[in-house]
Amino acid sequence: MRLAAVLVLAFTTALPATVKAASVDELFQQFGLFGTWAIDCAGEASPADPHVSITTPAPGLVLEEHNLGPDYAVNHYTVLSAERLSGDRLAVEVIFQPGDENEERQRLVFLVRNGTRRTMFNQPEGGEVRVDDGIVVSRGSRTPVLKKCE
Repeated sequence: MRLAAVLVLAFTTALPATVKAASVDELFQQFGLFGTWAIDCAGEASPADPHVSITTPAPGLVLEEHNLGPDYAVNHYTVLSAERLSGDRLAVEVIFQPGDENEERQRLVFLVRNGTRRTMFNQPEGGEVRVDDGIVVSRGSRTPVLKKCE
């Protein structure tokens, strides 16, 4: 019995103390999220066809912009953290409209598969859930499925 305890102790101390988690930009790369997303990539951006652009202008910095067309201000997001929930789900913590008086921290979950992306969950910090299981709570409508534009 003591031999087993010694072997277990030796094995666990031989493992690295920490395993480096993937960074935000690494996870976005793994999920293929960088680029432009839309319902209709050839169409003009509008509330019915939002165009979402995801970039990494510097290592560790991931930015997302939602363009709803010329009559609307572009929504900006800075991604603070990301966590792989499964092979096709990614949870992110973001700042919506960073530096603006309407700045807001939010938690989102994206479903990403087969060249599509859909928001499955959205909740502002300290606020009510806005999207639950892909349904916009206030309207009862499904969140759009965006396709990756080439």
